[in-house]
Amino acid sequence: MSLISVNNLTFGYDGSCNNIFENVSFNIDTDWKLGLIGRNGKGKTTFLKLLQGKYEYRGTILKNVDFDYFPFEVANKEKIAIEIVNEIAPNAQDWEIIKELNLLNTTAEKLYMKFNLLSGGEQVKILLISLFLKGNNFLLIDEPTNHLDIETRNNLVSYLNKKKGFILVSHDRNFLDKVVDHIISINNTNIEIQKGNFSSWKENKDRQDNFEKTQNEKLNKDIKKLEIASKNTAKWSNDVEKSKYKTSNSESTMDRGYLGHKSAKMMKKAKVMEQRIKKAIDDKSDLLRNIDRNDTLKIIPIISNRNPLILVNNLQIKYNNKTIFNPISFEVNNGDRIAIVGKNGIGKSSILKLIIRKDIKYNGEIKIANDLKISYVSQSTEDLKGSLKTFAYNTKIDESIFKAMLVKMGLSKSDFDTNIQDMSEGQKKKVLIAKSISEQANVYIWDEPLNYIDILTREQIEDAILKYNPTMIFVEHDERFIEKVATKIINLVQ
Repeated sequence: MSLISVNNLTFGYDGSCNNIFENVSFNIDTDWKLGLIGRNGKGKTTFLKLLQGKYEYRGTILKNVDFDYFPFEVANKEKIAIEIVNEIAPNAQDWEIIKELNLLNTTAEKLYMKFNLLSGGEQVKILLISLFLKGNNFLLIDEPTNHLDIETRNNLVSYLNKKKGFILVSHDRNFLDKVVDHIISINNTNIEIQKGNFSSWKENKDRQDNFEKTQNEKLNKDIKKLEIASKNTAKWSNDVEKSKYKTSNSESTMDRGYLGHKSAKMMKKAKVMEQRIKKAIDDKSDLLRNIDRNDTLKIIPIISNRNPLILVNNLQIKYNNKTIFNPISFEVNNGDRIAIVGKNGIGKSSILKLIIRKDIKYNGEIKIANDLKISYVSQSTEDLKGSLKTFAYNTKIDESIFKAMLVKMGLSKSDFDTNIQDMSEGQKKKVLIAKSISEQANVYIWDEPLNYIDILTREQIEDAILKYNPTMIFVEHDERFIEKVATKIINLVQ
């Protein structure tokens, strides 16, 4: 056992008005399996880079362990995949590589393809194999589940359960529950560590948030009552003080003394109330600081007057004149939310592209209703560029609605000045989702929409789908998302 000790850590990027971390202190036991969570842009990846000494900072980070960071940087993506594995893990034997391939349900032929020709999930698997083979350093694992199919995620769970300690950044709630024993959360004002998995952390967080909201409401009521009572008491005191000078000469000095005593007593009472008001305001200022706004996103689907909207009979996608999955048949009616699941490379995205009329070879039959309006979220963010204003104009969506959705998903108004190509992957995904939900459509077709998306935003998206009931076809590997929103599941098998 050893410790990673963080003391008074302060860091901000050059040119930024606000620091990402401000005088943060905590200790990490390297035997812990930590899930690192926080909203997009809160500094999760930055913290992992700071541990590696990649940035200059104020404060101290003391550690006596070596780190391996995932994902590894691939300088030349034109190389054959096995060359990249050998560069990262030069001591790995061929039999070891094959063993790890089997662990992640990947065929050996993928090793002899150019890295840039592999799918996103296949690229992640190659880098995970390299991580497994590299050694026994303390692992810093940054969002490994993006693009990974459900089966491979479960295989990765088995691997990580055998590891001694690591820090894992992930937004997959089921995955976190299965592999971590501590949660480190980057909040609005602090960093907090709790023992347990994501679900236990979420339960504690909800309980604390509800307590603070209740306490805040109580203090608001108390402050209003005290302010009214304080004003009334002060007024009574002033009225009594004035009345003692209006007494006639025939009234005794005893009466004036009584009125003066009464006035002083009332004024003292008013000052006590003012102190109670100040304390209530101070107590109130300590509440709600780490509560994230969970504003409801809005979707306005177009309900068609026909059913089915899409009809699929004995469909098979063809690659190189070979069919890659067994025939499937299904129909899409108003209100259906269909999840298409299956292992990486089996053709899930190709089905979506076929529906939006891309040139995909196939067998079988697919019928799409005339004048069907479709809103599409691509798996890739590579083509995103320019300003948000220009993006909204080019995609013919209402700029104000689009930006309002982005704010609800956690982007600040200062982010609006950032070119989209310079945003984080999570922010880029939010741009695509905000664009889609700003459109009125008969069917929303989303291809792995949750890659890089933080947990709070995932919950917002789930809530919006359940509230507004859009018709959807989607590919996603987040099991909890599928369980909550899907009305049908199409499982592709070979």
